[in-house]
Amino acid sequence: MSDAAKRMTIVIGVSLLLPIVASIIYYRSFAFLPFAFGALLGAALNILKVVLLDHTVKRVIAMGNKNAESYVRFQHFLRYLLTGLVFLASALLPFINIWGTAAGICTMQIAIFFAKRAHDETGKPDGPLG
Repeated sequence: MSDAAKRMTIVIGVSLLLPIVASIIYYRSFAFLPFAFGALLGAALNILKVVLLDHTVKRVIAMGNKNAESYVRFQHFLRYLLTGLVFLASALLPFINIWGTAAGICTMQIAIFFAKRAHDETGKPDGPLG
């Protein structure tokens, strides 16, 4: 994995703590667990998407122009499909809270913000995602 992907993964993991701690404070019992499971599921999906995106960028660099376009479109569709399946699972399974899943998925935006900020500060890209 590239340095940017590793940093994004760390930011996703750290930012996952905020909604989980907030749910512990809000529920003050083990009733926070479905929300925490949902947040964990959403963050795990984000980490998978970062890995897939990192892999996609590395593969596209080595491909030809027409093949690369098809590959990128397929990978983009695959990431959206995975997001939809995770939301569907969290809506159907009673032990996973859909709002927790949404909170976990929002960790990707935080990771992108910090990755862009790190890129802007250094002024140079540090990998396929940077």
